Amino acid sequence: MSFNKNLTAQEIESILEILKSRFEVQKRFEELNWADVEKKLEQNLDKLWSLNEMEKTGGEPNLLDFNINKKEYIFCDSSKESPARRRSLCYDQQALAARKKFKPAASVKEVAAEMGIELMNEEHYRKLQTLNEFDTKTSSWLETPKHIRKLGGAIFGDFRYGQVFIYHNGADSYYAARGFRGIVKI
Repeated sequence: MSFNKNLTAQEIESILEILKSRFEVQKRFEELNWADVEKKLEQNLDKLWSLNEMEKTGGEPNLLDFNINKKEYIFCDSSKESPARRRSLCYDQQALAARKKFKPAASVKEVAAEMGIELMNEEHYRKLQTLNEFDTKTSSWLETPKHIRKLGGAIFGDFRYGQVFIYHNGADSYYAARGFRGIVKI
């Protein structure tokens, strides 16, 4: 995949409006003011570009958390299902290289890096799931602990039967219903 990492003035205005709308609808951060969030976004156009890529690929980025100690906003993919344009990918380059037949187009780690985002970890995923029910028909690859990846596996999560499940699979596997969710820290 190839990305042009510059946003036009119209794209900047559009993604800021989308993020503002989601921020105002959620009403979860009474202590935060959108003007402060927007100012930080405008000072970090590379991060805003990444949020725009999340939007373009179906992620519907939204504010997940605010780290008061670091004064850091944490945005994540908040689409109901795993982002539609980021599915059918194996976990990382090592897994992609190991596949001998039926290779996917890329790996989630490669695409996330190109988008300038991090893979959502299990903690972020569980926090997201407290806001609504996500991945009820899909699943999302998650940042995998090194000791699991070293053994050839990777983890993913979904929501079934009224609860969050974190599973494992071979890192070289890929499915039409499994994508990945990302985060951006600003």
